[in-house]
Amino acid sequence: MADPISVPLLDHFAALRDPRQHAKVLYPLPEILLLVLSATLAGADDFVETTLWGTEHLTFLRRFYRYANGIPSHDTLCDVFAALDPELFKACFLAWVGGLRDDDPDIIAIDGKTSRRSHDRRKGRNPLHLVSAWAARQRIVLGQQATEEKSNEITAIPNLLDELAETGQLEGALVTIDAMGCQVAIADKIVAHEADYLLALKGNQPTLETDVEDYFRTAPATELVTKTTVEKGHGRIETRIYSASDKVDWITSDRSYPGEPGFSNIKTVLKVHSRTELADRGSFDTRFYISSAPLDIERLANAARGHWGVESMHWLLDVAFKDDLSRYRAGHGAKNMAVVRRFALNLVRAHKTKGSIKTRRKCAGWNPEFLLQILQLR
Repeated sequence: MADPISVPLLDHFAALRDPRQHAKVLYPLPEILLLVLSATLAGADDFVETTLWGTEHLTFLRRFYRYANGIPSHDTLCDVFAALDPELFKACFLAWVGGLRDDDPDIIAIDGKTSRRSHDRRKGRNPLHLVSAWAARQRIVLGQQATEEKSNEITAIPNLLDELAETGQLEGALVTIDAMGCQVAIADKIVAHEADYLLALKGNQPTLETDVEDYFRTAPATELVTKTTVEKGHGRIETRIYSASDKVDWITSDRSYPGEPGFSNIKTVLKVHSRTELADRGSFDTRFYISSAPLDIERLANAARGHWGVESMHWLLDVAFKDDLSRYRAGHGAKNMAVVRRFALNLVRAHKTKGSIKTRRKCAGWNPEFLLQILQLR
């Protein structure tokens, strides 16, 4: 047998410790990682499909590792991923992502998603809920932080921000978060990490939301900077009118009253009025935001519009990677496979071929040379 070829992509996971007893290991950890990643890229959505794919493509895999004992069973894969340290696995992923980014500040969208089938009623375990960070310009997942319930996003977001800052991905960025994350402590942490925020107001800060809405209702036109965009496609016309102002001295005052805003670093307020026209109906929506960034209507508009990217990423994970149907319930399996799916999504996104994510995965499953390209081995 010829000497196997190294896989630089997996060098970032060299620090990952194998939780098994060394004397009993039949399938080395690098072999398992390459198998699971390759099969996930090629369309496998669970460990049963991963084992089947590996059995059919053993010759391909042996170009890189020996696989002296063949392909592990789906039970073995499940046991290994349940035992891997999820924090270390995630840290290895973050180290790899750091090499994908350029040095230009980005718009980073943060949002949460639940893997609905990962719950275990018998053990009283809630579904896995992850808060993810998405680079809007580069369209890659930057990191993720697990939380037990959606209500705990407020405590998970600061931890995710700290991880992004440690890897140098936060400085100079504009961070967008929906209303759940519109908290004083989160805003202060973003600014402390030398980034800016754009936070949505919707019910969670009722006093501030009402004040901002009242301001835009009465503000003179000379205080506002506006921008209008029109997008056509998919049978609809979407018109957005952005209005922003840096006249925010009215937000802080010497008065003290219940529900008084506690934000000390607001520099800009933003209003986005959207109109969507379909063939048989139309809809309207108005949203308000606060931001620590200086008034730049182009940047603020791009950030408000770009936040949909993290929601699109979540949709892709559900539709293309069957994330909502994931049933990894043992140990840390759900957390670790969530990293693998985001790893695979970044790799597929990075390949500049035409076609949808679903189509690219199909091609990777059908054409080993295309899979090599996605794995950055060609």
